[in-house]
Amino acid sequence: MRVSLRVAVVACAAVFLLSLLALAGADARTRAPRLTGLRCVPATTAGCRLAVRVTVGRQIQLRGRGLTAGMRVTFRWPRGALATKLRRSRAGWTASVPAGTAAGKVGVTVRDRAGRRSNVRNIIVTAPKLRPLATSLPGELPAVLRGDGMWIWYVSKSDGGNLDAIAARAAAAGMQTVFVKSSDAGKVWDQFSPQLVQDLHARGLRVCAWQFVYGANPLAEAAAGVAAVQAGADCLIIDAETDYEGRYAAAQRYIGALRLAIGPDYPVGLSSFPYVDYHPRFPYSVFLGPGAAQANLPQVYWKAIGGSVDAVSAHTLAHNRIYRSPLAPLGQAYSAPDPADLARFRAIWAGYGAGGISWWSWQSASAQTFGALTLPRPAPVILPDPGWPDLHTGKSGDEVIWLQQHLAAADPAVVVDGKFSAATAASLAAFQTSRGLPATGATDPATWEAVLALPMRPVDWTAAAAGA
Repeated sequence: MRVSLRVAVVACAAVFLLSLLALAGADARTRAPRLTGLRCVPATTAGCRLAVRVTVGRQIQLRGRGLTAGMRVTFRWPRGALATKLRRSRAGWTASVPAGTAAGKVGVTVRDRAGRRSNVRNIIVTAPKLRPLATSLPGELPAVLRGDGMWIWYVSKSDGGNLDAIAARAAAAGMQTVFVKSSDAGKVWDQFSPQLVQDLHARGLRVCAWQFVYGANPLAEAAAGVAAVQAGADCLIIDAETDYEGRYAAAQRYIGALRLAIGPDYPVGLSSFPYVDYHPRFPYSVFLGPGAAQANLPQVYWKAIGGSVDAVSAHTLAHNRIYRSPLAPLGQAYSAPDPADLARFRAIWAGYGAGGISWWSWQSASAQTFGALTLPRPAPVILPDPGWPDLHTGKSGDEVIWLQQHLAAADPAVVVDGKFSAATAASLAAFQTSRGLPATGATDPATWEAVLALPMRPVDWTAAAAGA
């Protein structure tokens, strides 16, 4: 009996010990990731001996425990944060400093799928001074889009539809332009009429029409846009979002029909997602291509996106600048943004050199928001260059299409398909060599500026869609 009891106790102890070891092993496997070091890529990069000093777009190597491909790598500084994904390469675990990351001391962390964040390791990000947009973006912002403006969804819900009140509030805020919804898909809205345009003109306001388009019937949408122009609109803004993703042929049909009816010089703008890299299937390259919109009004809604004004603005500029269209950002006036953020937005984009700013939207802006917009313009904030899109083998999307359309001028063999293949990398490396640039086969600021100086190869997306 005693022997049996002793054996049982020993057996229980052994089972308990094995359970503890199993739990310890499971805990070890599920602990938060930990960074033990960061290095430049390559490690011999000049200036990296005492600290990791990198420019925006360059890679860093991450060393540590619990690292896996696809982990979120966050770069954080006092006024914001941006993130990218961890990837495995010949240099080990690497991540590129996201375009838009601020210059100075930046903390780097990784986060696993369970949301556990690692410790912080610091790098120093360097950036050149940003050249004014007016000198780096060809073309000029249409006069009607210069200055400040506010978007109106429903006239009846904007100061009760009282045009005198609208004009008075606009004057107090220094707004010269109102953007009024004129159609949805192919349906023309009654609120946008010649009488409305005349009445607002008489009160000293410029009146732009904006239409929300989907791509299911691009010819009807173009006809609705033409109707707004015929009603006296001073410009037309295309609001295209999720429904137009992947619809390159529809975008081309829409633009073709619209321009055929209103002519090549009538002022047209595009307003869409600010983060081009988050929407790789959206046809920016069509809407902002030659003969299409002359202005880009990205929807820089920092509070809705969940980032700081600095980070969201910088990311927007870095990824939209490749399309070479004058920028007139659309800021967030809904959901009660902090008045300090409104001032910061105005100051940053003035520092970037944007010729115009507008706000969404009249009916959702609080009295406090309108009050903040009536304050004197803040002094421009001059920030360093936010960088350019980092494209390399394995990337895909509209940014790659835009790159390929330009690169094809130097190498007719380039296939414009939105896939950054080994062939695209080889063509880019050959182009870099021809321009005396490092033949990396990936984009960097100097490469982007050289490539964008080339003409574009047009793509007939409608023919491609017909043959599909």
